Amino acid sequence: MADVAALAGVSSQTVSRVVNGRSNVDTLTRDRVLAAMDEIGYRPNSAARALKSGRFSTIGVIMFGLSSFGNMRTLDAVATASAQAGYSITLIPVALPTQGAVAGAVNRLAEQAVDGIVIIMEAHILDRIDVTVPTGLPVVIVDSDAGARYTVVDTDQTEGARLATQHLLDLGHKTVWHIAGPESSFSAGRRTASWRATLKAAGAPVPPVLEGDWSAQSGYVHGVALAADPAVTAIFASNDQMALGVMRAMHEAGRSVPASCSVVGFDDMREADAFWPPLTTVHQDFGQVGRLCIEKLLRQIDSPGASVPGTTIVPTHLVLRASTAPPPR
Repeated sequence: MADVAALAGVSSQTVSRVVNGRSNVDTLTRDRVLAAMDEIGYRPNSAARALKSGRFSTIGVIMFGLSSFGNMRTLDAVATASAQAGYSITLIPVALPTQGAVAGAVNRLAEQAVDGIVIIMEAHILDRIDVTVPTGLPVVIVDSDAGARYTVVDTDQTEGARLATQHLLDLGHKTVWHIAGPESSFSAGRRTASWRATLKAAGAPVPPVLEGDWSAQSGYVHGVALAADPAVTAIFASNDQMALGVMRAMHEAGRSVPASCSVVGFDDMREADAFWPPLTTVHQDFGQVGRLCIEKLLRQIDSPGASVPGTTIVPTHLVLRASTAPPPR
């Protein structure tokens, strides 16, 4: 910093103000300092700045389910929003969503000097009253029912599933079959409960739930069984990949989608409109989820103790494409 100051003909304090983005430096002086930094190859020492300010400009992310489309889109959104706010991220994946795994990951992140933590768990763990996140760091949780104790951001799983199911009923289908996500998944549970409630409210029969694992293969396996039953004319899959597997099974069985059976997915992945036929699905705004997570986490970081627990819901909406139609006559 002294070398930069000497080359630019300014004081070390002026260099410090430029490095820290202070506004009380005129434009010509700032440009001279930046040119001197570039000529010398000066880079601020982030470790020293962190010791001085108590900020590390790093956000930790704990994540279960790296193969999940929704989780990866959320992680991408969190990373993008972090970068825009001047933060980098440190990712700690956990193999199993347990109390011990979460606590261990939090402790590892605390040792690596992060300013706050985002937890993307998509499993029934953090909503259990006997499970707690170690204290001492600001925390925001994605996809959980733990809003009574923590800051939570989630998409409207309930409304999305209701829209999907009601759309099929409104087309004239007598009932809607459902291929759910894993029983351990919080979002899958919300979607299944909403599907069931929508059918009951309409006075429609409630078929048995078929449990998948989010993969196209699990959708295909259930789709083979459903395709063999001509009474099945409408299927709501809990994500787009399982819906893709269902459509393959229908095609192989000689049943046209949507003329013989309508299919709706959930997520609105980028490829959904490239399926054949293009998939009717529920759109989730993962970008907004990521932005809100970082916004709420930075609020906790900037004002410790000011944040109150609660859940912020990001709306979902139905995207109509060509995979749904009235039932065959």
